[in-house]
Amino acid sequence: MNEQYFLKIAQELNIKPLQVVATVQLLAAGGTVPFIARYRKEATGNLDEVVITDVRDRLLQLVELDKRREVILKSVQEQGKLTDDLKKKILAAPALAVLEDIYLPYRPKRRTRATIAKEKGLELLAQKIFEQSGLDPRKEAATYVNPEKEVNSVDEALAGARDIIAEWINEDACARKRLRQLFHDRAVIHSRVIHGKEQEASKYRDYFQLEELAKDTPSHRILAVRRGEKESFLIVRVLPPEEDAVAILDELFLKGNGEDAGQVEMAIDDSYKRLLSLSLEVEFRLELKKRADAEAIAVFRNNLRELLMAPPLGQKRVLALDPGYRTGCKVVCLDPQGKFLCNDAVYATGSQRQQQDAAATLNQLIKKYQIEVIAIGNGTAGRETESFIRGLGLPKEIQVVVVNESGASVYSASEAAREEFPDHDVTVRGAVSIGRRLMDPLAELVKIDPKSIGVGQYQHDVDQNLLKNSLDDAVISCVNQVGVEINTASKQLLTYVSGIGPVRAQAIIDYRNGQGLFRGREDIKNVPGFGPKAFEQAAGFLRVGGAANPLDASAVHPESYYIVDAMVRDLGCSVKDLMTNAEIRKKVKLEKYVSATVGLPTLMDIRQELEKPGRDPREPFQLFSFQDGIEKMADLSPGMKLPGVVTNVTAFGAFVDIGVHQDGLVHISQLANKFVKDPHQVVRVHQKVTVKVLEVDLDRKRIALSMRE
Repeated sequence: MNEQYFLKIAQELNIKPLQVVATVQLLAAGGTVPFIARYRKEATGNLDEVVITDVRDRLLQLVELDKRREVILKSVQEQGKLTDDLKKKILAAPALAVLEDIYLPYRPKRRTRATIAKEKGLELLAQKIFEQSGLDPRKEAATYVNPEKEVNSVDEALAGARDIIAEWINEDACARKRLRQLFHDRAVIHSRVIHGKEQEASKYRDYFQLEELAKDTPSHRILAVRRGEKESFLIVRVLPPEEDAVAILDELFLKGNGEDAGQVEMAIDDSYKRLLSLSLEVEFRLELKKRADAEAIAVFRNNLRELLMAPPLGQKRVLALDPGYRTGCKVVCLDPQGKFLCNDAVYATGSQRQQQDAAATLNQLIKKYQIEVIAIGNGTAGRETESFIRGLGLPKEIQVVVVNESGASVYSASEAAREEFPDHDVTVRGAVSIGRRLMDPLAELVKIDPKSIGVGQYQHDVDQNLLKNSLDDAVISCVNQVGVEINTASKQLLTYVSGIGPVRAQAIIDYRNGQGLFRGREDIKNVPGFGPKAFEQAAGFLRVGGAANPLDASAVHPESYYIVDAMVRDLGCSVKDLMTNAEIRKKVKLEKYVSATVGLPTLMDIRQELEKPGRDPREPFQLFSFQDGIEKMADLSPGMKLPGVVTNVTAFGAFVDIGVHQDGLVHISQLANKFVKDPHQVVRVHQKVTVKVLEVDLDRKRIALSMRE
């Protein structure tokens, strides 16, 4: 491994080279990000998941850069043009753009105007003119007129020479570097609607006459403009002031004021307009796209993390409803572990007779299955169904909760749902998902493709591979942070546990079905395909409730059990005593157990886990209710203050569900009384908020809200 990688990454991330080396070695040995962050703190110097992920990703980028470097070296060498100086430049290129600039003159290319001019023997003429020594270009060009080479006049000879000079300027690394900086500093996004498409492109109205400095343009605007261009509604250019660009080239290449310099000046103008401006615009637009993608993906990842880490209701007996008008409400009952018990259908919004029947059916199910909580999907007919349920006169101890059902339909049609409920249709599976999502959002949401959960921003416009990898990282992080009960977890949940993956997850399910419940962590080693490395990576994140060793239900890794055993021996107590008696724990002197491989960071984690073994890091569940009587947009009026739940946070504000089947937007300028640069500093997904209605547009189905006091 190139040692320069370690130094470069350490410098970029502001960490020590030894931390980078240790992290890379652990990753290369098969370590996962959650495992390294949690159980190898001494080795990495206490790096968290974010930095470890950055080390991993930056290393891959540098490796790819070196692969490209090798390809370029080989190509230039095969052309017989690789000098020591050129090789040094190629090896020293710090970034892909610089590397490609160096390679540009040597890149195999199709026939250009310059190559055609060279074939006509005009390269020497171009060199003489480019020197700008004061020669008469027309007199010199006359000697190159040759009908046999298709050079029929002085003007044709000069035009060919200018084409060659224009290409030299285009391929000059210094010129491209200077212009690239100009694009970065001064490029302006110009967006115009295509004539005649004003009505059809109405959703892009904000971009019909857009002019904005590109470096200051927020990600959502970049992605919106690109989408409008892709859909053939907008014409978009991203260019700096032309006079500034030409001035840079004049400074670099214009050396005199004679007639030969005049020819060079014409070549400079042509080179910028025909070659440099186009290629650098494409390059800069790709850079803008990468920046916008990174910001949009970060927004999506943060929102997803908040949603996955939403407070769980916990183990309760739940009746879940997937509301509907024409087809009625699908009803399911679940036991405290989320096991499906029964299903039915009622018409909570139908005729009076249908509503009476629905009330009777629901009351019967509530009594029969001793229901503690009723979960109602927030889709079509959700608020009406909620009003109906609240009108049943249920005991106060039965909670009624409206659940965000985004993605439930995706799950209900998935292979996982068909496998679990082969004898039930998608509506029943959807109701089950709604109920389970309330009980444990994380365990249920991992069954759904993260992109289908609906907390993104222009998610279909960003790099899909980067999006998938980033969202997978978020899911893996959340699952391992919470921990997984191996005896009840689904295959999908187990898949995300460090070191497991889909094959081992299925092997665990098969073992559980064939051999019965796991009695302790040691049993995991009996699962086919679970070697020492897989056990090392996974064991600390798997919980075995009710095991003989209480540590098996905690986040203490089996490799550290000997430390707890030593504490127990020294204190003359049991492991259970140590975990339940705070006075005994106070007697533990952590420094006594420091060794060459175990330091205070690990020992402090162990002590924290002994205090609250297997503690769920998610916040406690809090009941929430929408405003009574506000069920549709027509019920809203400006000035109303309403409770709501944040469903999505974007770069330009936050969307809030206020119970009317259409989320309202709190623009970034309305999030607080102070200036807000990043909405995530003020709100997060699943947060309960109070908002004021500013404007209601029924035709466009838009609600403007404010959180300003």
